[in-house]
Amino acid sequence: MPKIHANGIDINYESMGSGEPLIMIPFLTGDNACYAFQFPEYSKHFTVYSIDPRGAGLSDAPFGPYSTEQYADDVAAFMNALGIEKAHIAGVSLGAATALQFGAKYPDMAKSLSVHSSWTKTDLFITILVNGWLETARANQSVVDTAINYIFPFCLSPELFASNPDHITALVDFVKGRPKQSLVGFVGQCGAVLSHDVEGKLENIKVPTLLTFGELDLITSVGRFADKLKNGIRNSELVVFKGCAHAPLYEKTQDFNNVTLSFLKKHSG
Repeated sequence: MPKIHANGIDINYESMGSGEPLIMIPFLTGDNACYAFQFPEYSKHFTVYSIDPRGAGLSDAPFGPYSTEQYADDVAAFMNALGIEKAHIAGVSLGAATALQFGAKYPDMAKSLSVHSSWTKTDLFITILVNGWLETARANQSVVDTAINYIFPFCLSPELFASNPDHITALVDFVKGRPKQSLVGFVGQCGAVLSHDVEGKLENIKVPTLLTFGELDLITSVGRFADKLKNGIRNSELVVFKGCAHAPLYEKTQDFNNVTLSFLKKHSG
């Protein structure tokens, strides 16, 4: 697993494929392997770089709090260090919030944005939810247990738990098998979620942008954020995955891959 020094930290990443560069940014607690179901398909058409963000995986985890703008700066520095002038930028949740900040701050470095389960500005619901996760992680001294027992139920629909428990077990085992996130890193990442605000910058995003949501998502619900993003980003399109919560990439993987890859291919070349 290669590392590169960028923006004052060592960033771990995986790369695969050939073609135009596509940089994938994980969600809260996630590392580069969170896109394991997308990597094989995307890499048939793009050079995919999946990073461990600041505070997660094998990247450095300095004391925070972090911010989504800082994460965007990390991505820009990562690209500069690798000599990548322009790339497609994709992310889920915290990764998607980072993609929005990147598109607004570095418009000339983005070829397209793929923004999944994102939000414009942290509201009271997200604040209460994240503060609860922070309290739990501090009390248990375990980010992994917090993610599995308290974050998972908000990311995946109750119907998936009921209809396909084996899939849930596989996802839990996968999370347990990844490098354990430090409490310092988790606290820093939560700080980025809590302070996120891109509402006043959306007009700066000029590149084609795909916005996707899960129909049943509570964390970043369609009703609270879809129209704000769609109306705020001029060149954007919206897709809502039926029957999914916050993570359609795991609930309806094939549909998610088809939609997202179609968008990326349409805006390549």
